[in-house]
Amino acid sequence: MEIEVITVGGYEEVGRNMTAVRCGKDIVIFDMGLRLDRIMIHEDAEVENMHSLDLIQMKAIPDDTVMNGIEGTVRAIVCTHGHLDHIGALPKLAHRYNAPIISTPYTTELIRQQIAGEQKFGVNNKLFALKAGGKYTISQNLTLEFVRTQHSIIDSVMAVLHTPHGAVVYANDFKLDRTPVIGEPPDFARLTQIGKEGVLLLITECVNISSKGRAPSERIARDLVRDVITSFEDDKNAILVTTFSSHVARLKTITECAHEIGRKPVLLGRSMERYSTTAEQMKLVAFPRSTSVFGNRRTVDRIFRRMMKEGKEKFMPIITGHQGEPGSVLTRIGAGDTPYRLEKGDKVLFSAKVIPNPMNYGQRYLTETRLRMTGARIFDELHVTGHAYREDHYDFIHMLNPQHIIPSHGGLEMTAAYAEFASELGYTLQKDVHLMTNGQRLLVHK
Repeated sequence: MEIEVITVGGYEEVGRNMTAVRCGKDIVIFDMGLRLDRIMIHEDAEVENMHSLDLIQMKAIPDDTVMNGIEGTVRAIVCTHGHLDHIGALPKLAHRYNAPIISTPYTTELIRQQIAGEQKFGVNNKLFALKAGGKYTISQNLTLEFVRTQHSIIDSVMAVLHTPHGAVVYANDFKLDRTPVIGEPPDFARLTQIGKEGVLLLITECVNISSKGRAPSERIARDLVRDVITSFEDDKNAILVTTFSSHVARLKTITECAHEIGRKPVLLGRSMERYSTTAEQMKLVAFPRSTSVFGNRRTVDRIFRRMMKEGKEKFMPIITGHQGEPGSVLTRIGAGDTPYRLEKGDKVLFSAKVIPNPMNYGQRYLTETRLRMTGARIFDELHVTGHAYREDHYDFIHMLNPQHIIPSHGGLEMTAAYAEFASELGYTLQKDVHLMTNGQRLLVHK
């Protein structure tokens, strides 16, 4: 039985992830993601109303036309977590494949919402929720297993495809966090066991391969956030916090800190509402009872008027806009486009780093400059990454001992840095560590 990998998207950039693995005549697709910065360049782009071919041309979603030349049947579409660069293209591409979409329960609910908002295509693929630790029989020769990991979104897993030639491990994205804020640490025992059973191929993210040491735990971010927020307990100025709307563990920390200093935490923005409400309804997180959530723009502005009337010091808005995205709540505040007014001494806390991209740097600079012009004080870097560092990758490879490795989820500077790192561990470029680009095919030999 031949094992072939088709690197559809995410091998020349961070985003639009999509990989297909063919085992004989059976094909399993991992992820169908969006590249968000390509959407943001086109300010009037309404993704839900756009055709897939236009989005492919914009390089916003994977160009899956390469799949037309692959002989076999797609048996499953597998998503490891709920970030848009992994599930955002499902409403545009999944209907082309008569296969179930398999993901963790939280991810499945996010996918359901994504598909419900789609205006151009009817997506009728069956959604199947598989918990971490669970297995799913794909065909006579293939079994899918989800192994628990940690990342900057809850309910994340590594996908393991068990084949007659050994396991194919898809680790895209992950963090080896031993002291997480929500959920359990990665299942190190199972990963080690899979390594002993035999791993034919590891497909791994490499976003932070150039960062030395180990990625700090989310507990560190919790301490950073708590240290700053609790220092303002007797402060009468406004405190606003902006973070990733999908980072539910971080939202938990921020809302708890707000409650601790006697302020009402208020989550604002459509994406804030979607991720937090879904997590709470599924009982994956419990926010303080004083927490409220508002997504609709008109409702957000109404709440801002109430805050201005009752006193900004009674509330803590937790908002979108840390990348300076056009139309986000923080960007609108900075531009004076909301009833909420910042003044000298107000605090704006960034619990997020700029996603490395020239457009993001420019937009963030513009937003920060506007905020400073109001007299607001800015607190930055209250954040830790959701991606493995160099020594985490070292530990990971020693757990799995894969015969072959394909670095993914990055441009050439990242994948090449990973290949150089792997060569230090005895792997040889294009022999057993493979640099791939979008649209390529690779036969993996045992």
